[in-house]
This record gives sequence, C-alpha cells and structure tokens, in this order.
Amino acid sequence: MSDVTRLSVFKTYKLYVGGKFPRSESGRVYEVTDPKNNWLANAPWSSRKDARDAVVAARKAFGGWSGATAYNRGQVLYRVAEMLEGRRDQFTREVADAEGLSKSKAAAVVDATIDRWVWYAGWTDKIAQIVGGGNPVAGPYFNLSTPEPTGVVAVVAPQDSSFLGLVSVLAPVLATGNTAVVVASEQRPLPALSLAEVLATSDVPGGVVNVLSGRTAEIATPLASHQDVNAIDLAGADADLAKELEIAAADNLKRVLRPQPVDYAQTPGTDRMTAFLETKTVWHPTGSLGAGGSSY
Repeated sequence: MSDVTRLSVFKTYKLYVGGKFPRSESGRVYEVTDPKNNWLANAPWSSRKDARDAVVAARKAFGGWSGATAYNRGQVLYRVAEMLEGRRDQFTREVADAEGLSKSKAAAVVDATIDRWVWYAGWTDKIAQIVGGGNPVAGPYFNLSTPEPTGVVAVVAPQDSSFLGLVSVLAPVLATGNTAVVVASEQRPLPALSLAEVLATSDVPGGVVNVLSGRTAEIATPLASHQDVNAIDLAGADADLAKELEIAAADNLKRVLRPQPVDYAQTPGTDRMTAFLETKTVWHPTGSLGAGGSSY
C-alpha cells in the first residue's frame, strides 16, 4: 500500500435536460457555498438556450406522460421515493450543507421530503374524483367533467427550502400529468441537481422533468415569455421578479401561481395539483324519455 494521501473525487454537477446530463450551453459555472461561505461545488450556470432546450424536451415528453394512466404515474412517482430512500445519507449531507442544518435536522427534512413524494404519488389516481365527476343537468344528457393536465409547467423552486420545498412544488405538477422545467434554488441548487440523478435512474421518462441551475432571473425570464410553456409556478421568485414574470406570462395567457408564504413542513392540500389542471366537460344525449321509461 502506498503512503500517498488519497485525493477524493469531486463531484461534477450538471444540468438535466431531456433525460441527459449536459453541461451548460454557455460553458459557465458559478460557485455554490454553504451559509458560512465555505465552497461546496461549482454548479452549471444555465443560459437562455438551455431554457429553450428544456422546454423542447418537456413538450416532447408531454404526450407520453399525460397519456399514461394515473395509476401508472403513481407507480413511477413511488419508485422515485424508493430511490430517494436508498440515497438518504447523500441527501442528508447535501441538505445539511445547503441549509446550514445539523445532521439530525437535515435527516428529518429528507424524511419529510420522501414522505411528501409518496403523498403525491398516492394522489395521481384520486384527484379526478375530487375535481371531476357527473354534473346534474336539466335535460336528457350525461354531463361529465374530467381534469386534464395543462401542459409544460415552468417551476421556479423555493430559494430557501432546497429539497422539501422543491419536491413540494414539483411533485404535484408531475402527479397531474404535466411535464416540468425546474429552475433550482440559485444559492442552494445541489439537492435539486442530485434529485435529477434519482429521476434519471428511476422510471420517469426523459424530458418529463428538466432541471436548470444558475441565476433565477436569467433562466425564468425566457421561460415566462416562452410561447410553448403553458403555466408557471413563481414559488421561488421575489416580489419584483414575480411581477416581471407575471407580465411576461400574460403574452400567451399562461396559468400563473403567484408566490405566497408556505410552511412546507405542513401537509399540503390539493391546491398545487388543481392549479395546473384544465377541466374538460363532455355532454352526451341519453335518448328520449317517455312514459315507459328511458330509451337509448
């Protein structure tokens, strides 16, 4: 055995676009530090071109993901939770470093995040019963309303809650059949970039989730104005940026979920799922109703 001290292998973080791990098109990186300003890693600094590429990938994946059965989507999301459980120690370290938490508190955050993913996985085949169903109408008609996914959703992830907050805004988008382009926390992007590795090795089809890191405003601005993005969640945007993005989103009438104070530790409701659902209502004649009863 050599007495030479072994050098550890530094991890290279990359973007996640279309099921692959490209470096930023710009070739840029930026330093990620912990709350005490200690260097953690270099993260990719995404460009507008990266954002456009991510939208193309999300649109390409939308048909297959939205067309899958709700039960199948639930199985896929549950598989992600299984993979997260297997990498629990890694995420505990990354969350502790990113958010300045003790190991025990970071572990509690990771456990809550895995549970949150399971929670949304269980909703995939149930949300239709909450927001859809048969409507009573005056006439010989069946009138049925069913929810459908909005499409490609841009998600500006929370800035402070780098893992639990991230999953709390991403999972409901996926559970309802949408595809996502995620703008990771600007100062705390590493848990999001590692989550991409879990998604790539689970059953989530490439392009369903695309993860970008860099300057939030630089990435989110082209997404808000992109004509092929159907909705945007402004969870991680400050007040000034949120206003700018909301104005840009109006150009093609995107659905916009405005930023609001959220305690991500609390069990969520269905609001983030219904925010990115459209309702399709179908009328169908039942036939004539006579004295002898209905006929078809």
